[in-house]
Amino acid sequence: MAAHPNSRFCTPASQCPIIDPAWESSEGVPIEAIMFGGRRPKGVPLVYESFNWQHGVFLGAAMRSESTSAAEHEGKVIMHDPFAMRPFFGYNFGHYLSHWLSMERRPNVKLPKVFHVNWFRKSSEGKFLWPGFGENARVLDWIFRRINKEDCATESPIGFIPKPGALNLDGLKEKVDMEELFSLPKDFWSKEVDAVKKYFDEQVNDDLPEEVASELEQLKKRVAHM
Repeated sequence: MAAHPNSRFCTPASQCPIIDPAWESSEGVPIEAIMFGGRRPKGVPLVYESFNWQHGVFLGAAMRSESTSAAEHEGKVIMHDPFAMRPFFGYNFGHYLSHWLSMERRPNVKLPKVFHVNWFRKSSEGKFLWPGFGENARVLDWIFRRINKEDCATESPIGFIPKPGALNLDGLKEKVDMEELFSLPKDFWSKEVDAVKKYFDEQVNDDLPEEVASELEQLKKRVAHM
């Protein structure tokens, strides 16, 4: 009997042999980084960091990804998948966004950094630009260094990306075209802005928090000046 395509979501966390002993603590556990990720064969760099918490919430809300068997779509289409959670939202998405934004207003809060990763970008020949699998630890290393406030990022229209040479590629067997991997085609991002706006207008409408709408407008302006 074949496994259900969503079965990977159903394994008890308690079975993880390296889970933190305090994972169910009523006091919570510190979270220093949140990573969003989608399957984007074009246009989206390997990793980038949000400018701030509000921008990070926007990154989650604006996520798009090539469909997988876990979603209801058939075929490889780019679908809107906010927070990589679209099939699993249980209540009004606009209210969900407001809840995320409200975390910034909590007293004495130390908010985590927000990152977006994309292991699946392809070259014009249709080949993956990044080897993935265990080599993704190199991206995690950069994220950890950013958490530790290392000056290893540069500002781009979509967020902070690694400075040239900031990713540790020592010992990497495959040659990686870093320039193409982190390129930001203006035409692609202009279409991305339009697609996200259409989704927000049609699916969230009046419930879209002003902060998220503002982030989209700011991205549109930054892309226009690319």
